[in-house]
Amino acid sequence: MIQVDLITGFLGSGKTTFIKKYVGHLVDRGQRIGIIENDYGAINVDMMLLQEELGDRVDLEMVAGGCDNDCHRRRFKTKLIALGMQGFDRVIVEPSGIYDVDEFFDVVNEPPLDQWYEIGNVIAIVDSQLEPELSKESDYMLCSQISNAGRIVFSKSQLAEEGDIAATKEHLSAALQRFHATRELRESDFFVKDWNALADADYDALLQAGYTVEGHVKLNLEDDNGYQSLFFMNLDISKDDLVEAVHEIFADAACGKVFRVKGFVQDDVWYEINATRHEFRAKPMSIGQHVIIVIGEEMDEATIGGHLKKE
Repeated sequence: MIQVDLITGFLGSGKTTFIKKYVGHLVDRGQRIGIIENDYGAINVDMMLLQEELGDRVDLEMVAGGCDNDCHRRRFKTKLIALGMQGFDRVIVEPSGIYDVDEFFDVVNEPPLDQWYEIGNVIAIVDSQLEPELSKESDYMLCSQISNAGRIVFSKSQLAEEGDIAATKEHLSAALQRFHATRELRESDFFVKDWNALADADYDALLQAGYTVEGHVKLNLEDDNGYQSLFFMNLDISKDDLVEAVHEIFADAACGKVFRVKGFVQDDVWYEINATRHEFRAKPMSIGQHVIIVIGEEMDEATIGGHLKKE
């Protein structure tokens, strides 16, 4: 049977970066890998990043967003069926940062997928410097993502203090308690290491992550969950000015609760932009698209646009 892994995590946690390393290791070992990408926004920036990094070494498929839960489940199942017929060794699923993990288990266990696939690993990526003040909806996302994870992998741990990591672990436990989850976290559940220093033994451990079967109180997020994706197309802005604007957006409370800014800007070359409150990355790319996407809750589009479009 084909192994199917779910790599989940909240907005800006570093899922795509982790997948590039995780899948790169598997491909180097001779495995045929398929990846299913789903972005919360209509433009899948993360898929472009994986294409740039992994190229023709893997098969990349996208589940288009912009529809209700039932529509999304049908599209996801269709992609799994298509990949299942191609004989991959493993399929990696990267959902949006706003994703209820129960959908993954429900779909994979439906016929005929239950005859083709077996769940290998559920890995939850968590920012080592997790925002301390999150909404009920965001805490629910965290609860859903870590409840069934075989391992909880901390990103950017080399940038965090011990106190940051301890506070993040406490926040995760509190999120589980908030929704009466049956999962109780242990130190062995956490994987905390600089991803730039991962060795074969680390990947072997992650490939044995597995998953758990736990429950929690459900929260309906379909109707009005407060999450937004704002798209700013064809901005006339340089990389340096964009860096300044993004820092302003995170600092300006009038912009709302911004979790992540991502997209591309073209200066002398294309640059991939990926920013959270604690980190800003501008990486040269061979491809790009004139779009900046701002993701968060209760955001003010005019205020954010003012920072990005200022003269």
